[in-house]
This record gives sequence, structure tokens and C-alpha cells, in this order.
Amino acid sequence: MPVTEFIARQWADAAERIAGFDRSAETFLENGESPAPGERFSNPELARSFERIAEEGPGALYGGELGREVVETVRDHGGTLALSDLEAHESEWTDPISTEYRGIEVLEHPPNGQGIVALEALNVAEELGIDPDPLDEERLHRLIEATKLGFADGYAHVSDPDRVAIPTETMLSKAYASERADEIGERAGSYGAKAGEHANTVYLTAVDPQGNAVSFINSVYMSFGSALTAGGFALQNRGHSFSLDPDHANALAPGKRPFHTIIPAMLREDGEFRASWGVMGGSMQPQGHLQVVANLVDSGLNPQAALDVPRFRWLEGDRVAIESSRLPDRVVDSLRERGHDVIEEDAFFAEGGHWGGGQIVYRDEDGTLIGGSDPRRDGQAVGFCESPWRFLVVAPRPFLFGEKTTKRSVRVERWRRHREVPRAA
Repeated sequence: MPVTEFIARQWADAAERIAGFDRSAETFLENGESPAPGERFSNPELARSFERIAEEGPGALYGGELGREVVETVRDHGGTLALSDLEAHESEWTDPISTEYRGIEVLEHPPNGQGIVALEALNVAEELGIDPDPLDEERLHRLIEATKLGFADGYAHVSDPDRVAIPTETMLSKAYASERADEIGERAGSYGAKAGEHANTVYLTAVDPQGNAVSFINSVYMSFGSALTAGGFALQNRGHSFSLDPDHANALAPGKRPFHTIIPAMLREDGEFRASWGVMGGSMQPQGHLQVVANLVDSGLNPQAALDVPRFRWLEGDRVAIESSRLPDRVVDSLRERGHDVIEEDAFFAEGGHWGGGQIVYRDEDGTLIGGSDPRRDGQAVGFCESPWRFLVVAPRPFLFGEKTTKRSVRVERWRRHREVPRAA
């Protein structure tokens, strides 16, 4: 299949790591080079692995021949993985955690995932109050600070809930959010957290005409994971999120799961399903969730416009990367005056940085599906029509989140005001 532009860039950035392992280089490089945009790439070994899993089921990996190949690869490079580790694996069903943001329930995956970071940040943002203008400097300042507070608690507490007591109820509490919001002033603060930049993640969502929805995300963590390859696929390196501090919540231990970044999400309104969505990008994920929800709910933007809005990405301390090319100079200047160490767009791209990528399918009250796909990535929104009355809309259309009205003139006027993201003057 042809390699898209964004994937080609990530591939090129990882080529040196891949080249350090013979089997990975044979699988993913051609004469030591990563594929260029538009070049076709095939992976017959991965196809054979998929065929084996289709024939033998999950046991092919969790104890079977494919699993033995994975174990052999890891142990050949100094790892301690055993086949018994794969055989002992059990998947689990978990109940989502949620908070209500201005009448919209936001559902996230529970710890050991970082969805609780987004929910705490939303609670803090709701307490502070957010201006509906996506380019308002006070709004951006408050969202950045709410992000930092969410990460401060997330990195301190989120771990394997089977091994560590996580204060989930407290972190989701509106009263706690009010206390934390009081810490935010007119200037950038520091709350002792640091957001990593690693990401090699894929998100997809599908919704059918009956409102059944799947919000799915998968990742090998860093670009090409550990850079080890078995069966045609890269092996993940999620163990990177463990701590070697024995007193830390994420202290390395046998049979334990570390802090995890991937967080598929959904929205409900009055108990009814409204949207299936997610934002890829390591530590960008909860930051993206916060900003996209604010764009949908506070600004009234349709799904595509909500994804289009210029983003920030908090990095550490006072450092924050901004999509500055689509922001007025006054906004960037104001953030700097407030003490934020702003990294502008070109400089962040030069470091290999990005602002994630999101996908949304929103289901209107009449069952109409409205899709949005992030312009920063290579995805797209696609609709399959069952009848002329139920279809996926991929262009701007009337969109009123959380408001009930049958007055078409009001809906159209609101849409016209919000169908396009404001641009810098």
C-alpha cells in the first residue's frame, strides 16, 4: 500500500533506530532507507502472522508459535520475557469513568490509562470558566494550566489499579477541582509534572445507524515501539513508563501494568450516546480531549471545525508548543507575558513535535452521523449509506451541541457563525 506523507515523516525519523536491528531493518527499510511519500510498502511476513491468528485464534500469540517467536526475539536482545508471561495474559472488560462538562458527559478509559487526566482538567476548566472564542488568550491560559494540574495528579497516582490505590474518586470530584482551580492565577504556574512526547498510535471509530459505536485505539508507544520485530510487527515498549523509584506509584514490579497513554473516548447527553472520538499522540491525548471538548461545548463548533482549531501542547514546566501560524500575534505575545515559555510551530516541528490527530463521529438527535477527521494526519471520515435518510455528513452542517431547538433559522444562523474556525487577523 502507498505510504502517506505524515507516516513517511515519522518513518524517516525512526529509521536510525530501526537500522540498529537486522530483522527490523529487513522488514521496514529498503537498502537502509525508509519509504518516501507515495512509495508502496508491503509486509508479507505480517500478512502470514495475520493468517495464522485467523486460523489458530489468539492462542497463536499467547502461547503458540508466534508467541515463541516474540519471546525468542526479546530474549536474544537481553530481555526477560517468557512464554508463560504470554500464556498468563488475560484481557478484561472495564467500566468507563466519566465527568459531566456543562451538561455533556465525557467518558474515558479508567486507570491504568490517562483518561482521568483529561477528566480532571475538564473539571478544573469548568470551574474556571472558558470563553467561547477558541482564540481567546485567557481561555488558552486557563486550559494550559488545567492541563498541567491534571498531569500533576495523573503522573503521581495513575498506575495498575490492581496493585496501587488510585484516588480516582477524589480526582473526579468537582469539589477537588474547585480546590485545584484556586491554584491557578494570571501567570503560568508549575505543578511538578512533565508530559512525554512519545507516540506511535492509531485511532479509529465507527458508528452504525442504530447508534452502536466503537471507539478504538492501539499503540506500540514510541515510534516503532522497541524497534524489535517479530512476525512482521514491531514489539511495543510500554515498560518505558515504569519508574525505578521503589516508592513511586509506577515502580517496576513483576506482573504489573504501567501508566498507559491510550484513551478512546465517548460523549453522552441526557444518557443518550452522542459521539465516539479520540485524539492520538502520547501525552497529547488528554490535552487534545480537553481542547476538543471545549471547542464542541463552549464554542459550539461542529466536529470538523472542533478538530481544526489551533492547538497547544504542554511539554513541561512552563514550556508549551503552540500552532502559532494560525494564531494572532497578540495571543502568542499574551501567553509569553503570562510567563509561558512558548515554542512556536516551526521550531516544534523541527524537533519532531506534533499536536496529535483526532477523529470524531457525532450522532445527532435524529440519528444523522456527522464525521470529522483531523487535517494534521492522514485519516478521513467515510460514510456508507444504508438509506437516503441516514448518512454521514463530512462537511459543515447545522450543529447545536446540548441545545434543543426546532427553529431551523436559529440552527442555520448558529452554524454560519461557527462553521469555520476563526483565522488570525
